[in-house]
Amino acid sequence: MKRLVFFYLMISLSFISIAQEKKEVKQLDSIQIKLEQAIQEQLKNTPKELNIIVLKDILKKLTPKKVKPPEQEGWKSNGKFSLLFNQSAFNYDWQGGGTSNIAGNSIINYNINYKKNGLTWDNKILADYGITFLKGEDFSRKTNDRIELNTRLGKRIHQTFWNYSFFFNFRSQFAKGYKFSKDPDTEETIRTEETQFFSPAYIQGGPGVLWKKSNDFNFNIAPVTSRMIFVDEKFTTIPDYQDGDYFGLDQGETARFEFGGSLAAYFKFTIVRDITMENILNLYSNYIEDPWNIDIDYTLNLNLVVNQYISGNFAFQAIYDDNAASGFQIREVVGLGLNYEF
Repeated sequence: MKRLVFFYLMISLSFISIAQEKKEVKQLDSIQIKLEQAIQEQLKNTPKELNIIVLKDILKKLTPKKVKPPEQEGWKSNGKFSLLFNQSAFNYDWQGGGTSNIAGNSIINYNINYKKNGLTWDNKILADYGITFLKGEDFSRKTNDRIELNTRLGKRIHQTFWNYSFFFNFRSQFAKGYKFSKDPDTEETIRTEETQFFSPAYIQGGPGVLWKKSNDFNFNIAPVTSRMIFVDEKFTTIPDYQDGDYFGLDQGETARFEFGGSLAAYFKFTIVRDITMENILNLYSNYIEDPWNIDIDYTLNLNLVVNQYISGNFAFQAIYDDNAASGFQIREVVGLGLNYEF
């Protein structure tokens, strides 16, 4: 008998619970209907443009914010090797003028960076070498030749983008550089050696302040910078070069010391998908001699990624150094290249 009473009570409680849930559902449905009617009535009395603005604002608040992943600390390295090709050909009957040629340019860009507890150590290795062969010429000609090593140590100032810094830079070239001319009697091409490895070679460094928002946007100001220029003695004894005519060095000298200030800026951004623009600017003023003659070195690299291994490249470089030349030195390279990232 007790079991029957217990069973009856359980069934009765189940029916009461079901009835209560149905009542709550009906109440919610009623509230939802009234809310929809109120919103629709309100929307009728407001301009469409205002409704869109309010809706966007609500959706923006409801959308969860993306959490930026923390930057990797410790050592981080990446590199890229590019091989660019350029070729032009003209047959015998071509009347528009031109000389058949083939050219190649290799580029290595390697970065080794360290970051931890506000301390950064950025290292960059740049190596370029390009050569072109002209039909009918006895000698090949360089289109590019550079070795550059950069290292910069920074310590963050509190929680800002500013850092105490110290930088070191080395620049030179791989192979001999020649000046080409024509023999007036034989019309043959004559080349005269002008530069070679470590002649000239630039070494500069000094303390300063670094503003670094990211690896793609930063600039370094070093108001106290020492710079040394090294050359081979044979170039300062050539009669064509008088005192100060060979990269600012006097007759018979092999080294030149300068003291001044420098600024280095780097800015890289994406123009559209798969197209990036890289801007590198270096300024230097020699306090000891003609401080208003500021040395300028600006490089623009435009990269178009076709796929993982093929890309299009455009490079433009303008250098002003009154110790090396009286005007701007301009270099421009365009080509389709093969890439390998490591």
